[in-house]
Order: sequence, then C-alpha cells, then structure tokens
Amino acid sequence: MAGGFLPYHEPGIVNILILISFFFFLSLAEWISSKIIRAGIIGQIAVGIIYGTPLANILHADWQSTFLALGYIGLILIIFEGGLGARLDLLKKNFFLSMIGAATGVLFPIGLSYLLLYLGFGYGAVETFIVGASLSATSLGTTFAVISTASSTVDLAQTRVGSILVSAAVIDDVVGLVMLSVINDLGELGQGHSVNLGWLIGRPIVASIGMAIVTPLVTKFLFAPLFRRYIEYHFARFDHISNIILMILVLCAFISIAAYTGTSILFGAFLAGEREENKSPTFVHTFERYLLDVQKYLMEPLFFSSIGFAIPFVQLWTGKRIWRGIVFTLLMLFAKLIVGIWSTKPVWSTVCLSGLLLGSAMVARGEIGLLIVEVGYNETSYVSEDAFITAVWAILLNTVLGPVTVGLLMKFHGKEIGEGAWGLQGTAPAAGDDSSIDPSLG
Repeated sequence: MAGGFLPYHEPGIVNILILISFFFFLSLAEWISSKIIRAGIIGQIAVGIIYGTPLANILHADWQSTFLALGYIGLILIIFEGGLGARLDLLKKNFFLSMIGAATGVLFPIGLSYLLLYLGFGYGAVETFIVGASLSATSLGTTFAVISTASSTVDLAQTRVGSILVSAAVIDDVVGLVMLSVINDLGELGQGHSVNLGWLIGRPIVASIGMAIVTPLVTKFLFAPLFRRYIEYHFARFDHISNIILMILVLCAFISIAAYTGTSILFGAFLAGEREENKSPTFVHTFERYLLDVQKYLMEPLFFSSIGFAIPFVQLWTGKRIWRGIVFTLLMLFAKLIVGIWSTKPVWSTVCLSGLLLGSAMVARGEIGLLIVEVGYNETSYVSEDAFITAVWAILLNTVLGPVTVGLLMKFHGKEIGEGAWGLQGTAPAAGDDSSIDPSLG
C-alpha cells in the first residue's frame, strides 16, 4: 500500500445504513419527545443509549469517540450561542441573586448526600463527597438547550429568571471544574503522589474571576480601539463573512485561554459569545443564518446522544440499585428545586411559577455530573460500583425530569411567567449606553 495518504474506498452498505438510521432516529426521537414532553433532548439521549455501548452497541467504538468529540463542539456552540443572546444588563442586575442561587445549588446536593449516603446507606465520607459533587453540577448544555427551545412565545434569555439561571449555571460549571480537579488529584494522593491542594482548588477560581474581569477591560481599552482604527472598515465590506471569521477567532482564543489557565472551556465559550461586537449585521444574526442549522440538526443531537453513550444502562437494573437510585434521585431533585426559593413568595403566583422554573432548569446534571462521577469511579479508589450506579441513576433521572418540567411549565404557564415580575424586562440598552460595554466590541 502506498503511504502518505488514506486510500479512498466505498463504505460498506451495512455501515451506511447504520449511520443513516442513527441520524434519522436522532431526529425522529427529538420530534416525538418534543411533542409529548416538550423536551427533545430526552429522545436523543435515549437513541444514544440504544445505539451506543450501554445497550445494543450498534455503532463502532471509533464512531462513538468521533461523535463524542463532534458533540462536544456542539456543546461549545450551544454555550457560545447562549453568550451571544445573554443580556449583560440583566446579568449585572441579578448577579447577587445568581451567586446565592449557585451556592444553594452546590451546597444542598452535597449536604443532603451526606445525610442519605453517609448516614443512611453507609458509604464512605470521601465517596459521598465525590457523589455529592457530581450531583452539585448543572448541565450547561442542557440549560442553554432548554432556554432556546422551551417556548416559542417567550424568550427565556430576555427574562429576569432566565438571566439568573444563566449566571447560576455558569458559576456551577466553574465550581464543578474545581470539584473535578480535586477528585482527579484525590486519585494521585491515593497513589502516593504529592499535590498542592491550595493551588489545585484556587487555580480554576482565580482563572475564572480573572477572565471575567480582564476580558471586558482588555476588550474596551485595547481590542476595540484597534479594531475600530485598523480593521472595522475592511470588515464592514464583507458583513456576515467578516462576522464568521471574527467569531471563530474569538471563540478559539477564549476556549484556548480558558483551557490553558485551568478554568472551564465552556466558561470561555460563554464569555466569547457575550463579548462579541454589536454591529450590523449582528453576530446573533450571522450565527442564526450560517451556524444555527448545523448546530441544531447535527452537532447538538450528537452531543446529547453522546451523553447516552456514557450511561451504564444495563448495570442499573437490580432491585437494590433501583430503589436506592430513585430515593437519591428525589432527594437530589429537591436539592436543585430549592434554588427557586430565592425568587418566590409563600403564595401561588407568577413569582412562585418563576421560582419553580428556575429550580427545574437547574435540575439537569447531564455531561458535567457524569464526567465528575466517572472520574471518581475510574481514577480513584474511593467510589464503589454501588455508589457509582446510585449516582448515575440520580444524574440520568434528573437530566430527564428537569427539561420535562421546564417544557411543561412553559407550555401551560409561559405567558404568565413572561408577563410577571420575573419575566421579560424590556429592551436591552444600546451598547453605547452602558459604560462597561464598548460600542464596537463590547
């Protein structure tokens, strides 16, 4: 065989039919679950379970690895789109409530895990911490997917409760990264390696805060003047093409900086979207015209199906594991729903509905929760198989129940929530009206 190139050959008909059926059922399952339970991602996760290693193992292992990588790019695009649509004025206005909500969403799952797993089921203290940490996470991908698809009449990103949800979910993602780093190095400690625990915990926190503070300053005082003086005139002639080029460059720069400084690349993707320039045609318009279809119909389905690849489905089904998993699921459901208490009053009203919406949207653990608990199970000696399966039960069911609840709430009460005190907040101020946002790049 000649070297230096990959010989081209016709794929076998079986492989072609498998791939066609996989993508067809991804679309069909999304449509069915959207119609029935208002949460299309559940169908895509189910297809991933069926076609992947957990159940039928129809897809080859290298295909699953490829789809996982492509799906993660889809996740990055979901977060980037969320950043593009985020309103900085609402994020600033509700930052304190977001911090309280995020802290509640982290502390309650860990605390209640100790109450049930450590005191009730007799799991070890470190084992309980790892499981609790995985359930303290919030799936950013699911959160932003829910925000964009929950209602056709109310744009959740433009509501007060939506802005709190976005901030709290992003903060939880950063905290989840810290937990993941700690758990990773617990494995090294167990093998006798020395670890600087202070730097381990502090690095992602410092990097995240640094990026959040430095990004707007550098954008406003360095990149924006340079862009206006040397680049904007040339870019303006190409409109969408220039936007695409700039979006890709900015996104790649931000996720690279985030990765090498030790924070979450999803946080970097969100900042990249939020920092994009506000000119005509807007980046949102460019994204919707050129990238949204690829994200919605290819990358996003691959991401949610890849969650299904990672669920040990067959191992879930023993009597002891089922009842323990369901009990833990209910406790972890409450641990995230309680986040909504910060926007409720002790009466049934639109405010209470908004609180229920906020808590429900924080329930899904998804990819972040699975990543944390699988690292704890595979890389350390602390997590037993029973504890791992109990955690997977809770992660899986919460990832199903959260989006379903949000979808049903928006279906029956979306208009009330949108018109309530925590609903739509009016038009965002122009970039030039906010001193912290540069009129060109801010």
